[in-house]
Formats: sequence, structure tokens, C-alpha cells
Amino acid sequence: MPQVVGIAGSLRQASYNRALLRAAVELAPPGMTIAIHTLDALPPYNGDVEAAGMPGAVTALKTAIRAADGLLIITPEYNSGTPGVLKNAVDWLSRPPKPHAFDAKPVAIGGATPGGFGTRGAQYQLRQCLTPLNAFVMPQPPLMLSTAQEKFDAAGALIDPKTRETLQKFLAGFAAWIARFASPAV
Repeated sequence: MPQVVGIAGSLRQASYNRALLRAAVELAPPGMTIAIHTLDALPPYNGDVEAAGMPGAVTALKTAIRAADGLLIITPEYNSGTPGVLKNAVDWLSRPPKPHAFDAKPVAIGGATPGGFGTRGAQYQLRQCLTPLNAFVMPQPPLMLSTAQEKFDAAGALIDPKTRETLQKFLAGFAAWIARFASPAV
């Protein structure tokens, strides 16, 4: 029964990526639970702030991710790359003490965009950041949702049947990915 933390790489309340994350909660396979956490309260990374004491929002998110079986990141793409708020979160969450939040953690990355490339650049950059942190980033299946404005209704509900099916397959793949790294029962 995988317990997953889900974060969106957007601060905007009406973000397609936040909507896609909410749809993931709804469409998760039986037994998988996804607890959504936000990046809203994380301050910009600053070593002086860290030296004075880890901010409570950072500690809370680190604790949640460490306790989870997996991390689901749903991100937009800004200027062909990872949004600054998400990179900021990676910087905070990778800080000592070890093990940091990503160490040996199964991670799945997806994203939605109104454009035509499905957040490919953002996902690629995020993989580059997470790999040296020893995160186990799921290679397949992809979740790169293009023309998101056609897939959600005005309230942010995922209404496109094909996209719902794609998301379900992605989440089933993530459940299997998490199971690959689970410790055997004693």
C-alpha cells in the first residue's frame, strides 16, 4: 500500500499542474494514497537562513517525504526548464542532515502545459537535479500532458477520458516502480 507525497511545481492555485495532481489523488490505483503538499511556504534557499535553523516548512516537507514510499512531482515548464520554485524546493530538501529527502526515494515526474511539448524540458532538468541525489526516478511511462486547457474544465477537473486513462497507467507504473524498491517483509 504505497504512501506517496505529491507536490506541484507551481504556486498558482488554478494551475493545470495542481489540477493534474488532484486528479492523481482521485485516480490512484487501489491501495495507493497521495498526500498533496505545497511549496507555498518554502522561503528562497539561503545558507544564512539554514545556519540559523531549518525553516519549519522545510522540515515538515522533508519529514513527510522521508516517511513516504514515493514522491510524485507534477510540474509546469517555464522557459524550457524547471520552475524556480521547484528547483528551490530541491535545494532545500537536499540539505543535511543525511539522509536527505531524496536519498533512495522512488520518484515519478509528470507535468501539464498549454503548449505542445508536454513539459519535456522541465522534466529533463529535474531528472538531472535528482539523479546525483540518489533519487530513483521512474523512467517510464511518461506523463507529458500538452494542450492542458483542452483537458480540464473551468473548475480544474480532468475531463478528457484519454488523459484520465494515461494518468491511471502512469500511476500504476509508479506503484510498480515503488514496489521494486520496497524492503521485503521480515
